[in-house]
Amino acid sequence: MPTKLRLIPARAPSALLTAAEYYISASRARGLSPRTIKYALGFPLREIFLPWCADNGITSPEQLDSRTLVRFQAHLEEHGGKEGTPLKRNSIHSYQKSVKGFVSWLKAEGEKVPGDIKLPRLEQRIVQTLTPKEIDQLEAAATSTRDAIIVRLLAETGIRRAECAGLKVKDVLEEGGRHYLLVHGKGRRDRRVPLSPSLARRIRKYVNGRSRDSHVFLALHMQSGDREPLSDSGITQMITNLGELAGLDKHVTPHLFRHTAATHMLRKGVDSLLVAQVLGHSSLQMIQRVYSHMTPTDAHIAVMKALTASEDEDE
Repeated sequence: MPTKLRLIPARAPSALLTAAEYYISASRARGLSPRTIKYALGFPLREIFLPWCADNGITSPEQLDSRTLVRFQAHLEEHGGKEGTPLKRNSIHSYQKSVKGFVSWLKAEGEKVPGDIKLPRLEQRIVQTLTPKEIDQLEAAATSTRDAIIVRLLAETGIRRAECAGLKVKDVLEEGGRHYLLVHGKGRRDRRVPLSPSLARRIRKYVNGRSRDSHVFLALHMQSGDREPLSDSGITQMITNLGELAGLDKHVTPHLFRHTAATHMLRKGVDSLLVAQVLGHSSLQMIQRVYSHMTPTDAHIAVMKALTASEDEDE
């Protein structure tokens, strides 16, 4: 039988619980994705923070002083998550960040919340990327035209796996001799992602004859007499399998391609703001993380390029 989620004790909703549900609804109305609502807001608040508050007699925003919030942080450190299992530091940080966002929202709404959460610094990890040779190996290991195109598409554009799965034939655009993908990103934000002419030709040849509303990437096997769109999890499984078939000594995921694309663009001198725009980021935080694994040589080349350009302008 499936494991039941822990329920908050049956009682009249507290002011804190009511506020949390309103916060989650407001976040949904802002256009946050269902996945973000479920895992980044709903689970940490409904299954971790609010039950802890109920167990400790905390029922209103006014009780969230700094001492109380520090006690919650200590609880995560000492007792772990929902089932009392130890949590990784990144998970603890994620739960704390969710509560901090809720507390900030309460204050913005005019609630008298006396405390705040101070997030500890996480160790900055080096982000793995794929080399051009490894990308070629993955594409060569593909057993279908569809899979080979997905490898090249993820490597060149860095789009998310859900964005890749959601692409339709009508989203492959050409304007003034330039090729784009109309990508439907997080928070209902659409953006145009440049495509190389060669990849655009491959995609158009692959979807030739299909209706404009057809998904670009379909399942390879029929279901109920029709081919269903390739799912997010299907893309992940396919990419991971290709990593094993290609014999790469790293765990290959769609997100690894995203880091790879960002790094490649930055090393080619693309402005970080444009990289963030292409990847669909609302801030430069991810771009700053990518820069952390680039070598001093990369930084030197970028600075010298900028300095040289300045000297040319002065002449």
